[in-house]
Amino acid sequence: MTGSEAPRDATPVRPGLNTGRAALAGMLAGALALGVGELLAGISSSTPSLVVSVGELLVDVAPIKAVRASIAIFGTNDKPALLIGIVVATLVITGLLGVLATSRRWIGVAGFALFGALGAWAGTRNPMASDIAAVLVAVVAIGAGLGALFWLLGTLGTAETAEAVSAREPETAAPGTEHLVDRRGFVTAAVVVGVGAAASAYVGRLLGSRSVVEAARSNLSLVATAETTVPTSVPAPVTFTAADYPGLSSLFTPNETFYRIDTALEVPQVDPAKWRLRFTGMVDNPYELTFDELLAMPLVEQTITLSCVSNKVGGSLVGNAAWLGVPLTELLDEAGVQPGATQVVGRSVDDFTVGFPTAVLEGDRPALVAVGMNGEPLPAPHGFPARLVVSGLYGYVSATKWLTEVELTTLDAFDAYWIPRGWAKEAPIKTQSRIDVPRTSRPLSPGTVPIAGIAWAPSRDIVRVEVQVDDRPWAEASLGERVSEHAWRQWVYLWDAEPGEHQLRVRATDGTGETQTEVVHAAPPDGATGWHTIEVNVSAS
Repeated sequence: MTGSEAPRDATPVRPGLNTGRAALAGMLAGALALGVGELLAGISSSTPSLVVSVGELLVDVAPIKAVRASIAIFGTNDKPALLIGIVVATLVITGLLGVLATSRRWIGVAGFALFGALGAWAGTRNPMASDIAAVLVAVVAIGAGLGALFWLLGTLGTAETAEAVSAREPETAAPGTEHLVDRRGFVTAAVVVGVGAAASAYVGRLLGSRSVVEAARSNLSLVATAETTVPTSVPAPVTFTAADYPGLSSLFTPNETFYRIDTALEVPQVDPAKWRLRFTGMVDNPYELTFDELLAMPLVEQTITLSCVSNKVGGSLVGNAAWLGVPLTELLDEAGVQPGATQVVGRSVDDFTVGFPTAVLEGDRPALVAVGMNGEPLPAPHGFPARLVVSGLYGYVSATKWLTEVELTTLDAFDAYWIPRGWAKEAPIKTQSRIDVPRTSRPLSPGTVPIAGIAWAPSRDIVRVEVQVDDRPWAEASLGERVSEHAWRQWVYLWDAEPGEHQLRVRATDGTGETQTEVVHAAPPDGATGWHTIEVNVSAS
């Protein structure tokens, strides 16, 4: 072949550029494999997503410090950050495989096969997925990825290397040229694979969003059949609103902004028609309930504040809602709790577990198998069709979402999910308060400035909130409406602000007479402590 006989689309390419195209080939092949996996997962609810399955595997095996760090850095965005990280890491590694496979095809096969094996294994760990489906989706996805990889790499090898040409026809070899690439063929193949990857992923996610859950929720009408008694021996309530004090948390947290911290990377879609709640373990009468049977029982509504143990002082991982459900004690009475049972264990459909002492259920502390939240059926991200809500306990020991089993056992016999990962076994929520306004981002004007926020001590009530400006004496704030001793209270203090830099801090006192400690302690192992403190600047005019 002479220079005049070379293919019109064959272009001399430097080694570095050819390596870049090989890397791109690997990345596109990896993207197609992920996209096909998402497409298959969207078609069938029993087929797991490879990305989500690997992500859940990483969550389970990750060191506790890494988990805490991710929550501290990303907050409620930790799950999307993890999934994005998995996709990026996959593309980087498959890009490297593309480069290595240009000279050794078996490396590409072996690398993609290892990815498939990891995805299949991770998928079989998903209790909501079929093991056979997990293996099949991995095989098909990796097969698609390898097919794309070999097609793309094939376009890089359609022209002979200059060395081969030189060996046969020395007079026609182009000096300094090391590779010839079918540029048009590569670009065409790359576009086809890239579009296929994007379309597969998009359609898969679209199909996966189709669910019987929202249809079932829209057909539910939940009404409390018994009312919560609110003590009348309290002063007339003072009502604070965000309209009066912009930035102040509302008395009830809207469902769409209520914090979400759990281990599920993808919200479980549980068909209420197939859902069952089992009561097992140290009980005289093990039994199970359907969703309709649960709804037929008397429903009560309780306003309860929930908080995550990872919430830092002044943090946002706390919310207040009106929960509708069946008292857990009534359901346990039907089962007949045996003497010696000291722990209640809640299990989710995805095998997440919580555990708390049975002694918590003594007295009148609310503990519900909840089916409603703020006047509507539970949203899927918050546990539809049913979840546990227990006043006064951090969520990691009490608030099982997508509940499917309640087991009675002993505190010594079982450690729930987070206990071996370094968190305390018993975790009452600490008395806490937070300054919502003013914000520290802009200067304040001199004169009357409202300092406002919320305080909570579920099951113990909030009876006093105090504010300190610089080193002045503590001043008592006005408390907002008291819905119940299990809900947070808003508070407001009107400050006569003077020009200069100032430090504001807050502390609360609960119904037992205990004032929150000023000792600063990070969240592990049983919740953060300290006074929320902010710095503000009051301008001279």
